Amino acid sequence: MRTKITLFSLVPILLFSCKPNNQKNNSIEGIWKSIGYGETLKIDANSYEYFDITDISCLPAKKGNISEVKNSMKISNDTLTIRRGFSKYRYVRISEFPDLCNQKTKDKNDILYNFEVFANTYKNHYAYFDLNKINWDSLNINSKNKINSKSTEVDLYLIIEDMIEKLKDNHGSIEPTDEVYELAENQIQSELAEEETEELKEYGDFEIAGIVADYYLKEDLTKDTWLMKWGKMENNVGYIQIKAMFLYADLNLNNSLIKKNGFVSTYMDAFDSLNYEQQITKEVAGISKLMDRIMQDLKETKHIIVDVRFNGGGQDVVALEILRRFNAERRQIAFKKARHNNSYTAKTPIYLESAKNPYTKPVYLLTSQQSASATEMLALSSMELNNIKRIGSSTNGAISDALQKTLPNGWYFSLSNEIYTDNNYKCYENIGVPVNYELNYPNDRQTFFRKVADDLEKDKKNILNAINELQSK
Repeated sequence: MRTKITLFSLVPILLFSCKPNNQKNNSIEGIWKSIGYGETLKIDANSYEYFDITDISCLPAKKGNISEVKNSMKISNDTLTIRRGFSKYRYVRISEFPDLCNQKTKDKNDILYNFEVFANTYKNHYAYFDLNKINWDSLNINSKNKINSKSTEVDLYLIIEDMIEKLKDNHGSIEPTDEVYELAENQIQSELAEEETEELKEYGDFEIAGIVADYYLKEDLTKDTWLMKWGKMENNVGYIQIKAMFLYADLNLNNSLIKKNGFVSTYMDAFDSLNYEQQITKEVAGISKLMDRIMQDLKETKHIIVDVRFNGGGQDVVALEILRRFNAERRQIAFKKARHNNSYTAKTPIYLESAKNPYTKPVYLLTSQQSASATEMLALSSMELNNIKRIGSSTNGAISDALQKTLPNGWYFSLSNEIYTDNNYKCYENIGVPVNYELNYPNDRQTFFRKVADDLEKDKKNILNAINELQSK
């Protein structure tokens, strides 16, 4: 299976007031309907199973032994709360399994049926129709009219890709099979006119991050990971390079599979086999162990540079586990709300926990347009810490969580269903989290990467000069 490298925040927060039933049932067993996420959860004495629900479909999503997740569940007045990291999901008890789930299964490969499940999910959950000035009815009808009895899976993929682009969804994605993806790519290339273009060096996110870190570090203290680099620059300045906000869990991966399929693909296959609670717990445990070592190594530095300019995201819990090492007391850092029916849930506060021995000396956070998703949670939250200043350029503006779903034919897709704001209720979707010192990085990914790689010394001097100016204010 082709694994997308696009990194998104995986977990949302949702708090919603529910009117309690007159008759209380304090057992978690039963049928539960999520508030705002299009899910039904079925729990019995030994197992649980999630179903993705739309107006026209009921599809099995994830299941497992109830003992794996029971400790994360709390029931009150027939409202079930499930905690995952700092996030909460709310469910209300329903008396019967949805009729859709009991009906005869439709043809899972039917092109029109798959399109309608995709479209219905967006209609019910996409959070940015107004912000992005989207006429949903028009887009939906025009896209649906492209489908006929002769339409293929490749046609379906291209239609959905076109819709996501027109929706301007920063976390919108569709992942077909390898075969469909390759056929679609070949079709696209054959339709493009051949143009002579200058071949320029292209860098991967991890590649350019590694090049920069190697140049910056005078004393490299990195151990037992390739996802982060840390150590000291000249004049006892600490430097931490963070390449991603996930991939930190210890999953005992098979080395032969890594050689065959690559680390990220192998990791994601193992990661997806875990329940949601295990995913969060293992990711936090992995990054926490690394941060313990990093902060010990850098505790005597005069200040620290944290470089996330090439970090495309991952999980919010990882970002906050990193950030709390610079936080002396628990504090509110942001608000969040989710799309629910034709409105949104109430704003829910998000908190940053403190560290036992926090690093409270100055910290300089380097960001760019390539700092996205969970990395932006780090940047957004840093606005509440007085010892942190941001240098570079505004982040990507893809701050919403990604609601992850599956089509009847098995394709994975995701969409933005939540809105983050700072403590003053300002939303940074599309515009990105601003910096305290602007370095005017190019918005284009490869142009930015090449600019940095072509003159690493200038890149470093620009940052050190920015720090000196910020310190003199």
